[in-house]
Parts: sequence; C-alpha cells; structure tokens
Amino acid sequence: MPSAQPSLFSRLRFGLMRRLLYLWARSESIGNPLAKIAPASGEPILYVLPGRSYSDLLVLDQECRRAGLPRPVMPPSGALEEESAYFHLTSELAWSGRPDPRKRSPRLLRALTAVELRVTPEVKIVPVSVFWGLSPDAESSPLKLLFAHNWGVGGKLRKLLAILVHGRKIRVSFGEPLSLRELADENLGHNRNLRKVSRLLRVHFKHQRGAVVGPDLSHRRTLLKGLMHGPLVRAAIAREAVEQNISEERARQRAARYADEIASDFTYSIIRFLEIVLSWFWNKLYDGIKVNNLENVQDIARGNEIIYVPCHRSHIDYLLLSYLLVRSSLTPPHIAAGINLNMPVIGSILRRGGAFFMRRSFRGNQLYTAVFNEYLHTLFSRGFPVEYFIEGGRSRTGRLLDPKTGMLAITLRSYLRSSRRPIVFMPVYIGYERVLEGRTYLGELRGKEKKKESFFDLFRVLSALKLRFGEVALNFGSPVALNDFLDQRQPDWRDQHNAPEYKPDWLPDVTNQLARTLGGAINAAADANPVNLVALAMLSTRRLALDEATLSRTLDTFTGLLGDVPYSANVTLPTLAGAEQISHVEAMGMIGRQSDALGEILFLDEPQAVLMTWYRNNILHLVALPALIACLFLNNARMSREQIERLVSALYPYLQGELFLHWREEELPEIISRYVDGLVGRGLLREENEQIHRPDTASGEFVLLTLLARSIIQMLERFYMAAALLLNNPNGSLTAEQLEGLCTVMAQRLSILHGLNAPEFFDKTLFRQFIQRLQTFEVLSTDNEGRLHYQPELEDIAESTAKRVLSAEIRLSIRQVARSAG
Repeated sequence: MPSAQPSLFSRLRFGLMRRLLYLWARSESIGNPLAKIAPASGEPILYVLPGRSYSDLLVLDQECRRAGLPRPVMPPSGALEEESAYFHLTSELAWSGRPDPRKRSPRLLRALTAVELRVTPEVKIVPVSVFWGLSPDAESSPLKLLFAHNWGVGGKLRKLLAILVHGRKIRVSFGEPLSLRELADENLGHNRNLRKVSRLLRVHFKHQRGAVVGPDLSHRRTLLKGLMHGPLVRAAIAREAVEQNISEERARQRAARYADEIASDFTYSIIRFLEIVLSWFWNKLYDGIKVNNLENVQDIARGNEIIYVPCHRSHIDYLLLSYLLVRSSLTPPHIAAGINLNMPVIGSILRRGGAFFMRRSFRGNQLYTAVFNEYLHTLFSRGFPVEYFIEGGRSRTGRLLDPKTGMLAITLRSYLRSSRRPIVFMPVYIGYERVLEGRTYLGELRGKEKKKESFFDLFRVLSALKLRFGEVALNFGSPVALNDFLDQRQPDWRDQHNAPEYKPDWLPDVTNQLARTLGGAINAAADANPVNLVALAMLSTRRLALDEATLSRTLDTFTGLLGDVPYSANVTLPTLAGAEQISHVEAMGMIGRQSDALGEILFLDEPQAVLMTWYRNNILHLVALPALIACLFLNNARMSREQIERLVSALYPYLQGELFLHWREEELPEIISRYVDGLVGRGLLREENEQIHRPDTASGEFVLLTLLARSIIQMLERFYMAAALLLNNPNGSLTAEQLEGLCTVMAQRLSILHGLNAPEFFDKTLFRQFIQRLQTFEVLSTDNEGRLHYQPELEDIAESTAKRVLSAEIRLSIRQVARSAG
C-alpha cells in the first residue's frame, strides 16, 4: 500500500499554488454539495475528476474546504489507505487535449478491490465537474475555441488561457455519490465491476457537461447549410421550384434566406454581457427575485431535451428565465420569438442571446414552413434546450390564454420522426407584483388597440425604473415527459410511420390535450403574492373599498385557506400577515387610503381597479373551487355534502376549461371534500347533523364567505348569459358569431347596470371559448349552415344550477335583457 500521508513538501506546495490561483480566481459550487454528499462518519469518499488537471484539483480542494467536506488532497477516512482522496477518470492529457484510454486509475482499482474483499465496508465515489466559464458555444471565433470550456479539443495551453479569461467565473458541480458496495454486491466480478463504474462515470460527466455547457454547437453557417440538406427542405425546394416556375437554385437561395432569418446566433460574449447588464437591471427594478422548485429542472437536465413552456405576461419573461438558468449553471435555451421583435439593435442582441425568430403565420408558404420545421428538428435532435410560449402572445387579462398549438404540433411531429433523445416539457410560472407593461395593459384593458413594439420602448422601460416593482417569482412546475404522455394518450405511437412529413390523424387531438395539460401544469406552479391577494379581496367588494381591519382579516383568511388546502405542491404563498401585505401593496402605490373618525379605509380608484383585475386573474384559478362552493351558500342556508359535490361537479368542466384547473374529474369528490373541510376549519362554514351550514348572515364570517364567492361570480354570470340567450331564441336560430355578439352587448349593459368594473367581463374571446366548450361537451351542435342547436341539458345548467349560485336579482336582469335581445 502507498504511504497514507502526503509529504509536508507536497502539502506546502499545493497550499501555495491554491493561494496563488485564488489571488485571481473566483469559484462557487452548483447547489449545496454538503447536503448532496452528507458523508457518514468514517465512510471513505473518493472524488473523481474527468481528466487530469492540477488547476481543477486546486478548485475542488477550495470548494471542499468552503463546504466543510473532506478534502481531496488528504487521506480518506476509514480503512482505505491512500495518501489522497481523489483520482482521474482518464489518465494524463496530451498537448492535444485527447485522453489516453489505455489506463485506469490505480486508486480506483485499489478502492474497488478493498470493497470486494471487505477490507472496508464502503467507499463512495463522488464525480466532480469543474467549469471554467459557461460558454455554450465556440463556433464564431477561433480564439474562443482555444480557451473556452466546450466540447472541442484543447489542452494545457487552453486551460492556461481559460484561467486567465474565465478564472473569475468558475462553477463546480458535485454529482450524486456512487456506492462501490452496492456495485460489488451485484457479484459481477472484478473486471465487470470496473468497466461498469467507469461507464457510469463517463455517462455522468457527459450528461453533466451537456446540462451546464450545452450541446456541441457547430458553426452557425454549417448549421444553416445542413438545413438545406434536410429531407423536408429538399422536398419543399423541389415543390417551390415547380409551383413558382423558378430554378431549384433560386428556390434554394430563398430557403437559405428563410433559414438566416429564423436561426439564432448564440454567442457567449453576449450571454455574459446580458448577464452583467441584467444583474444591474434586476437589482434596479426588483426588490428580489424568488426562484422556487429549481430542483425540478436540475433533476431532468441530464440526458433529456428540455422544452421550457412559461406563461407569458411580459417581455421580461424570457430575459428573466434565461438569466436565472445561467446563474443556476444550466444551459440557457433557444427562445422562439415573434418576428416583430427582430428590430434594429434589439433583434441582433436577442438573436445572439438565443432567440430564433418566427413569423406570426406560416399559411401559404410551404417552403418557409419546411425550413422552420427542419430548424426546430435540428435543435431538438441535437439536445439544445428550447423555450416557447404556448399562449402565443402576452396575456393582457392576466389569466392564462387559450394555447396556440402550432409549436407543440411541430414538436410532436419532430419527435415522431426521431425519438432517440427524450423530450421533457418544463412548465414555468412567472409572477410579478408590478408588471413592467402595466400602463400599456391598462390602456388595452380599457379598449385601446394593441400597440406595435418599437426600439423606443427601451427608453420607456428605463423611464419606468422610478416606480417600485416589488418582487418577482419564478416557479418551476412538475415536468411533463413526452414519452409518458404519448404512452397514455396514444399507446401505439412508437409503432407508427416516422417519415419526416408524417402527420397522423390523431395528432391534432393529442396536441390539444398536451396543450391543456401544460396549461394546467403552469397554473399549478403559481405564486400568490400580496398584490394578487389584495386585488382578489378588493375587487370582490361592491364599492372597491374595505376598512383596514376587514381587509387584513380577509387576506389572512385567503392565505390561510390556500395553505390549508394547497392547490398543488408547487404553488407558493406569501409569508406576510394580512396587515403586512396591506403595507407592502400600499408602499408600492397600488392601493389608496382614506381616514375618517371611525378608522382607516383602503380603496381602489378607477385606473387602479381596472389594472388590479390583471393581478387578480393571475391567481383566480387558485380560489375557483372554494369560491364556487362559497357561491352555493349565498342563496342556500344549508346543503348536504352530496348536493355540494353534484352542483360543483356540474359546473367544474366549464371552470376547468377557462382557468386551466389541473384536477381530473375523477379526483373531484376528494378535492371538493377537502375544500369543504378547509372552509369549515376557517369558520366560513359549519357542519351540523350531516349538513353544511353557512354562518349567520350578520357575522364577519359571512362577509368573508361573500367576498370569496364574488371572486368567481362574474364568470358564472357569463355562463348564464350565454345559456339564457340560447334558450330565449328559437333552437337553431343563432350562429356562434351572432351569439358572441349578443353576449358581449348584454355583458356591457349589465356592467353598467350593476357597476361591474372588470374589462374581461364582456370579452368576446371568453364567450367564444365557453360556446366551444358547450360544443365539446355536446351540449351544443352546429348544423350545415353554422347554426347552433342545444340539448335539454342546457336548461339544467342554465336554471337548476344557476339558481343555486346566482342571486335572483342577477338572474332576473339577465333573463330580461335576453328576452329583449330575442
């Protein structure tokens, strides 16, 4: 056995070299290595680096010292007699940077033998990757190829330059420990054990490097040239030449222009520039950025193609997500951006930051469609993380929009063509306490036309920095593996034809199901912040005002109820008490205060109230089910649990369709029961003699129950309007467009009569979606002339259920307007 202690001279030299390196270098660990490794008392640990590098070892030792882990240059604990606790997976690197695969580490051989012979009960192998800089490319500059950390060749000279250039941006990743005891207990024999541990470590380092550095990028020009040889593009070029009566060369040039228009130009210098600029910008703009459930991404980053699907509330969304992924040592994605953002200066920066541009419509241009599809297929098949917004555009109402399924359909067709690399969708919820485009949205909520983006918007953004924007939360949801999804929805998908242009009959339906699933997963990762909750409470009042004590109690009740019955494990809630939430929102200038002899009153003026609907709608889905239960008790003094379940279940599909609620119908009985228990626990309902009772109508608890119910009541009124208009006109006399128009006019009239200050109340899109859901559930059907025919179930929805949840005054007003419209 070798000496168990390194020489004094070796230790002094190593310590001196580490100090010299850290006069310049700065390093940090990815995650919490101590929590990941957690060495048991006396259990030997050996660190393994992918290749021999003295500088990597210096960095590893520094990070182990900082984390309180056993140091690699000291002997391991236990019976393993080694002078150091590290080894290299590959032996000495030549000047070309290529490993010599003929030798294995003697230290690994001795450790494995010691475990097999039970000299020591256990040895844990901890793989460690050291990244000098986070370059996800090196394609545009020979100099970068020489010294950037990437997938290419290099050697000692490259490492020296990497220390000089990237020494202040070093990240260290500690992998999950590998147990040699578990390996030896498989009784595979010494040689097979050795091959297996080597293979497991090689795979780990490959996946870890791909997760942090990104896949190997070839030169952009090479990538674009390769697109021209893709089967979809070749076929489209030939078709374009025939249909347009031009030469194939001219058609190919046209395809090349499309490819150049689309493709990103990922450049590390721009990524670093944006990281620095955005670090300053976020610190100026926000009080803090909260990142939750990041482990959901880290767990799937290795070996999977990740597609990030965030909600889209602001232009800040994609900048924020990419920034935080870089800061978390994960590869920033290639981002689908509308061609409207390809503006002078801004477009160039976005393209080099990973944006690829797409036209709003591909219709009528098969060549462009083929080039775009081939480009996305290249990104997917080569393992680039990708980001796109399934909503299409930003939400001007604050709620999740109905998905645009184009990108999902392209993704599914690409996957059917080649499914060698698993695709995993990562839902992302981004929640703002003040959205940057708030003033613009206020105008659009009041009916102004959507304004086109321009370069000068940048200066308007800078002028907004004087406002207080509070915190922003970025919550990662539960990943959706495409393999598992297809196995559930289309079990024979692997057996079907995988030609590039293959488009199975089931694809549209499965794409729509996937879109709804992802929408539900995004909403299931929501962040409820104080602004959302204050908006929810204040907009449920008749006069947009509450005394401070009642508002504080309401916020405590709403927050407590959301905590008692969590919507999902990924939802996050404020830690502030109700009074603190009020102070926070008031300090941001988003609510007014008036004092009188009896106390303090909080209120919303007209612009505040309109904009606050946007923030309320962010989290309306979180309270939809308990609010629907509360609605039942506005007109009913008591009900049985069975009645509650039946009525809520009847309306749930329509709420689910509009708000992307994530529970399946078979889960409803248990979920409804839990919410009833939660309302009883909070005193908003009480249970006696197997009946659920509402509180006394003169009590504070009934006020809270009423405020909760009113948060959802306008949605139920819209449902009743559409049904009443159908029932008050001869069956088969209205088209969907006519019904939408009548619903909009009726909603506008009622909003004036009843003082409803919610712009989406008369949003034609929401009525259209409700009519489509009635058709999906076969309550409505359409004849050859496009006229709507309703089934008898519609009357049950409109009357039997509505009278339980809507007041007689509202039902009477709706019926009167419906009769006059008929």
